[in-house]
Amino acid sequence: MRVEITDSVIPAEQIVDELKAGADGAACIFDGIVRDNTRGRKTLYLDYEAYREMALAKMSELAQEATTRFGVRDVALVHRLGRLVVGETSVLIVVVSAHRAVAFEACRWLIDTLKQTVPIWKKEYFVDGAVWADGDPFPEGIGLVSAKEERM
Repeated sequence: MRVEITDSVIPAEQIVDELKAGADGAACIFDGIVRDNTRGRKTLYLDYEAYREMALAKMSELAQEATTRFGVRDVALVHRLGRLVVGETSVLIVVVSAHRAVAFEACRWLIDTLKQTVPIWKKEYFVDGAVWADGDPFPEGIGLVSAKEERM
């Protein structure tokens, strides 16, 4: 299992090659790359930040859960922080398994769950301004309680 947060370029091909083994019939790869636009706005670059210790701990939990839940042989979760330009990899997920169906399921579950639960934030810079990406809403029970909710 490989779980990592890096400030450097993610060596995707090397990670895939290191994970594959003779018993594997499938390697499912999600390579999240910086695109040149969001909702019609031209993207210049992205800045990623994280609460590193908590993010690594949560990513390790997810990798372990994926191997158990889906019965895959191995997983790599690597996320990059810092400034990334269009075309660069921000997150790489590799799932290797004897069979493709569980590899696909595990890979999809990993990226969706990572985006919802791991404390990594993205600021998008456009030609006409910058915004913190809103992403997907937090799952129930995670987040700050408003003053109004506390009084109830």
